[in-house]
Amino acid sequence: MPRTIYLRPIALVDSPQSEEGAAVRLGGAMVWASRFALIEREDGVVVSRRRVDAPDMDAAITALAPDLRERAARQWAALRKVHAPMVCGTRTVRLDQPQVMGILNMTPDSFSDGGKFLDRPDVAGEHAAAMLEAGAAIIDVGGESTRPGAAAVWEGDEIARVVPMVERLAAMGAAISLDTRRAGVMEAALAAGGHIINDVSALRYDPRSRALAAASQAPVVLMHAPGKGEDLHGDGNYADVVLDVFDWLETARDEAVAAGIAPERILLDPGVGFGKTLAENLALMNALALYHALGHPLLVGASRKRMIGALSNEAPAHQRLGGSLALALKAVEAGAHIVRVHDVAETVQAVRVWRGLRDAALTDFTQLPR
Repeated sequence: MPRTIYLRPIALVDSPQSEEGAAVRLGGAMVWASRFALIEREDGVVVSRRRVDAPDMDAAITALAPDLRERAARQWAALRKVHAPMVCGTRTVRLDQPQVMGILNMTPDSFSDGGKFLDRPDVAGEHAAAMLEAGAAIIDVGGESTRPGAAAVWEGDEIARVVPMVERLAAMGAAISLDTRRAGVMEAALAAGGHIINDVSALRYDPRSRALAAASQAPVVLMHAPGKGEDLHGDGNYADVVLDVFDWLETARDEAVAAGIAPERILLDPGVGFGKTLAENLALMNALALYHALGHPLLVGASRKRMIGALSNEAPAHQRLGGSLALALKAVEAGAHIVRVHDVAETVQAVRVWRGLRDAALTDFTQLPR
C-alpha cells in the first residue's frame, strides 16, 4: 500500500465567528472546523500526524511531497463542498441542515421491530404517516433484515413486501428510500414510486446493481460493510478502522462512478454496526467529520444498534432510545446530512433543539472583536 494522506477535522466549532472567521464549513452542513489533523500512513501504519489550523492548510498542502499534494488538495476542496438538495418526486430534501430518515421494516426478523408491520399494511401505513407528520424527510423501506445471522430473502418475496408500501408512500407524496441490495427490488420499487437506492452492500452484492443504478439516475447511498456475499458482517479486520473505512468508501465511490453513476448522486454511509466491534464503532462515530473529505453527503444509521446495549447493561433494542438520540446528535454535530432512525418524533425534536442552539450561535456576534 503506497503512502497516503488524510485530512481529519479535529476542532469543531459552533460558528465561524467563534474563531474570528478562521474556520471552514464542512460539507455544506451547519458545522465548522478550525483545526485539522494531517495524517500520513504507509502500508496501513500511520507514520506522521500533525495539526494544521484552517488558515495554514494551503501552505501545508503545498509543502507536501508531489504524490501526496494532489490527494490532499482534493480532500481539502471536498471538505468544503456544498451539496445540492435531493429532489425526490414532489419533495425536495435540503442538505444544508440535518435531516431525519425514518425506518420502515417490512420484515419478520429485523432486530428491532421485525414482524411489527409485515402483513399489516394499514398499521405500516399509519406508522409511515406518523413519521412524516413528526418531521421525517425520507422514509426508508426495507424488506430484508441485515442483522448478523439473518437469513437471505428471495428477491420475489422482498418485492412483495416492499412494493405495495412504496406505492402507498408515493400516494402520500413521501420521499422514499429503498433499503435493498438486489437489482430486481430496486427496479420494481423505483417503478412503484421510490426515489433513493440505499444499498448496504454499496452495490457489490448484485452484479446488476451498478448498471441499474446508473440508468435510473436515482440518488444512491453506498454503505461500508466488510463482508461479501450473504454475510456482510464478516471479514471485519482493520489496521485502523477509521482510515480503512475511508479507503473502502473511496474505492466503492470510484467503482460506482466508473459504472456511470454521477458523483453528485452518491451519498456515503460509514456502516456503524456492520462488521465492527464496540471499540471500532465508537472510533467511527468519533471520526465522522473525516468522511466529509470524500466529497459526498453523509448518512449515518446508529439507531437502536447493538453498541448501545453493550454500553447500557444489555438494554434490549426497544429500550435504546436514549443511546440512539445521543448517537444521532453526535452524527449531526459532525455534520452528517441525514440520520436514519426508528424513533422519528424524538429524534426530530432533538435535532430541532440542536438546530436552535446552532442558529443562536450563528447569529451571536458578541464574540467578534470590536
